[in-house]
Amino acid sequence: MNVELLAPAGDLERAKVALLYGADAVYLGGTKFSLRARASNFTLEDIGDIVLFAHERGKKVYVTTNIVAHEEDLSELDDYLHALDSLGVDAIIASSPIIIDRASKTTSLDIHLSTQVSVANAEGVLFWASLGVTRVVLARECSMEEISSIAHQVSTELEVFVHGGMCVSYSGRCTLSNLLSARDANRGGCAHSCRWNYTLLHEHQPVSDHPDFQMASTDLNGIHQVPELMRAGVASLKIEGRMKSVHYVATVVDAYRRRIDDTFAGIIRDDSEYDQWISRAENRPTSAGFLSDTKADKRQIYHLRSEAVTQEYLGIVRQAEEQGFWLEVRNHFRVGDTVEIFSPGKDRYEMQVSSLQDELGNELDVARHPKQLLFIPCQHPVSPYDMLRKVF
Repeated sequence: MNVELLAPAGDLERAKVALLYGADAVYLGGTKFSLRARASNFTLEDIGDIVLFAHERGKKVYVTTNIVAHEEDLSELDDYLHALDSLGVDAIIASSPIIIDRASKTTSLDIHLSTQVSVANAEGVLFWASLGVTRVVLARECSMEEISSIAHQVSTELEVFVHGGMCVSYSGRCTLSNLLSARDANRGGCAHSCRWNYTLLHEHQPVSDHPDFQMASTDLNGIHQVPELMRAGVASLKIEGRMKSVHYVATVVDAYRRRIDDTFAGIIRDDSEYDQWISRAENRPTSAGFLSDTKADKRQIYHLRSEAVTQEYLGIVRQAEEQGFWLEVRNHFRVGDTVEIFSPGKDRYEMQVSSLQDELGNELDVARHPKQLLFIPCQHPVSPYDMLRKVF
């Protein structure tokens, strides 16, 4: 009944954080063939580094090659696939038949079929498996009943999105960005046009007293559905968000890690506990999407809403010493504030900031400058990549 937890990685640091905070595998985009061209994509050297980091911990790395490939995209394909294979990448995520065919015939890479293909039935899974695909990422429009039915009919691994942004178009196959900004969403250039503000006019007059609206989906939050997905036999639960912050990645991965481990161990918690953990990272409306019977109007965003960063993430530990730690600051806090140390797989530890010292030895009352390194005394064991958060 156990399941892989798959997390996004926008850069090397976020990849390491995802793995340290409980992901079994990470997926990332290289500088080519990826649908997240605006994310901090990985060079081949970076990919080699994270493969080594992951494999030393018994974890995996998947690389997205999921663009809709045009003619000019193919000249460097073979060299790129061979490079990924030689680096020890565990799998590629692809949607184009030509990329799947080349990878299957010329490399030893496992091939995962992207959700962009919109596979929503068992026959589709069997078809792609016959072409060499080893895992299918199901369409995000599949209901829980459909996922369970498909899983019981196939032996091919299934992957399901459980958390993160949802595209308003079917499985992300959108051309709105192309039309409005000349940025091809299916080749890595999505401008998220569905989240822009629009006004509907009739004869040049607004048709509503609340004219600003959007056509975006709420973000997906399927943490309550994890036990059912595990019972169904889903192989991998996927978190979306390669462009999210390091704090978001750590917080969401940690919450899902705990949910999976609790389910596997038979530990029962109130759902509100998981909701509270998730809420430390979220600042957008969420729903369980197609994983529940949520009404369609609750899965969509129609009207302008306010989103504010909570600023409770204060910084990340860069170096730990016997008497304290060096924190790379992210948000404003001061001496006397009560904070918590957020560590992978450990209970939160609360403490009061007794003093702050910069690299020159100056005593400070307030942490004001992002990326500044400050020393904070602490008797509790702390490690690099632990995070500091404000307690309200």
